[in-house]
Amino acid sequence: MKHWSTVVLMLALSFVIGIMTHGMFTAAATPLTPQPPATAQPLATVAGACERDLNFIEKQIVAAAEAMPEDKYDFTPESLHIKGSAFDGVRTFGQQVRHLAADNYAMWSPVAGQAPPPGLNDPEGPYELRKKADIIKFLKGSFALGHKAIGSLTTQNEVDMLPFRGRDLPRLFLANFALTHANDHYGQMVVYLRMNGIVPPGSM
Repeated sequence: MKHWSTVVLMLALSFVIGIMTHGMFTAAATPLTPQPPATAQPLATVAGACERDLNFIEKQIVAAAEAMPEDKYDFTPESLHIKGSAFDGVRTFGQQVRHLAADNYAMWSPVAGQAPPPGLNDPEGPYELRKKADIIKFLKGSFALGHKAIGSLTTQNEVDMLPFRGRDLPRLFLANFALTHANDHYGQMVVYLRMNGIVPPGSM
């Protein structure tokens, strides 16, 4: 029994030594190719995370606003008279989009360090904007301001207090609140679309 144990041990050692020897000869025969220096990865920032979130929700919301036909911009679930529902007094689809854009302007303006546009009529948006094309233009402008505002975020100013609707709030809080608010209304827009037999583009 000892004899076989010794044989097995010797075979195992020979196998390991063979692999090591082969590896050394292979390494010696392979010319060393200079490797390019590793590229330093940019450090993650809060502004970068906010920008990714804004890009995502902007794409979803704009696509949803464009998917709803012009003649459905005055649609409200209240008009369906769904038994047991609680849609009394809710905004029409167009009012939803206009309100979302108005609040975008209201929240992103102080973050960007500028005054809201004249005639904003926060939080409902300008009442004269009734056509689909005008409302979407207003919406896209509000997101453009959001990108500008996020570009101004730094680790030094993220907790600076900014005036907003009669109180002071941290700059980063306003940025985060704008993103959260946009996501909230996107969910409502999705419901309005589906009630009209339209699959939201973001769900396709």
